Amino acid sequence: MKTAIVNAGMIISGNWRAPFVAGDGIIMADGVIVAVGEVAGDKRLDECDVIIDAGGAAIMPGLIDSQVHNTFGDYTPRQKTVGFLESYVHGGVTTAISASEVHVPGRPRDPEGVKALAIAAQRSFVTYRPGGMRVYGGSVILEPGLTEADFHELKAKGVWLAKAGFGNFASPFDYAPLSRWAREAGMITTLHTGGASIPDSSPIWGEHVLAINPHVSFHINGGPTAIPDNDIARIINESEIALQVCTAGNLRTTLLCAELAIEAGAFDRFLIATDTPTGSGIMPLGMLYTISHLASLTAHPPEWFICAATGSNANVYGLNCGVLAPGREADVLVLDAPTGGTQENLIDALRNGDIPGIGAVISAGEPRFVGQSRNTPAPRRSVVVAKNKRPQSFATARY
Repeated sequence: MKTAIVNAGMIISGNWRAPFVAGDGIIMADGVIVAVGEVAGDKRLDECDVIIDAGGAAIMPGLIDSQVHNTFGDYTPRQKTVGFLESYVHGGVTTAISASEVHVPGRPRDPEGVKALAIAAQRSFVTYRPGGMRVYGGSVILEPGLTEADFHELKAKGVWLAKAGFGNFASPFDYAPLSRWAREAGMITTLHTGGASIPDSSPIWGEHVLAINPHVSFHINGGPTAIPDNDIARIINESEIALQVCTAGNLRTTLLCAELAIEAGAFDRFLIATDTPTGSGIMPLGMLYTISHLASLTAHPPEWFICAATGSNANVYGLNCGVLAPGREADVLVLDAPTGGTQENLIDALRNGDIPGIGAVISAGEPRFVGQSRNTPAPRRSVVVAKNKRPQSFATARY
């Protein structure tokens, strides 16, 4: 499928060091981006199956929620909700990364069981795309008894995520050798950070994080209880660990973590996620809320926080999405200041603390809806399908 977006008023790249791209649109083919920038008059537009007129709204990469507690299918037993992932697409999320399938009822705790659970979850989401979202499922939960060879076996079978923090260990320090083995096997390692969130977890503070040395410190702002402020500074200054803040955490600590990361020149490691579904519930607009909180309650450019929710996540996890550039996966949003708000464009709306209106979501180069998200206000500018060779409408069903 060939898709294009034209008449964009702003293009946000996903790279916080160069957050804007000059131009008016984007052209996509066969699931990847082929051109970004000045596309008006480009002859490749004639070949497109669908052309979306952004009407002056902004385009940006699809959001990457790097901490989602999926199980199997589009269902969360924690909140007994069906279709939550599809609903997150209407919040602009086009990629979700498993924080381990810890909420599977009666989840196994033995080595063979946790390996089987991770492999099954990874395989089940390889082709299943709820609402058009790509889900990277299958994060092995570190439990006593796992061996160095187990991680090489898992990696060979397609599992590339490993999660510490919910295992039956006497001390959080006991995760360190397993996390190291997973890293050496080529896996991305993550760690529950902060106070205990459910009976299966335990408090994990700065000294534990530094000893375990994961790639990503999950919800460093609390999930929901934050670690001490001094521990955040230590993790920033004494390691290369990525600092993930989540909607389901402590807002004061979220802002502090952003400030400390920027002061230390470590903003490349600052990531945004939701840490849902959990006891905090289902949050389809969680990524947008955290971006707007950071944009409106700090003095830093809103576009930086958009990039922390897109390209920075992609860089840390080694994904080919999250950035608008030729050759990258064609996951794109069209969005704008909300109708009825006081601001004129996306960036000013975020700086004002408003949730933007999403006018279209494209994932894998295919429009999932065009016009208005069912979860956000309408965009200030009209986003419409200007050309459509497909026998389908991309309008959002009305409720």
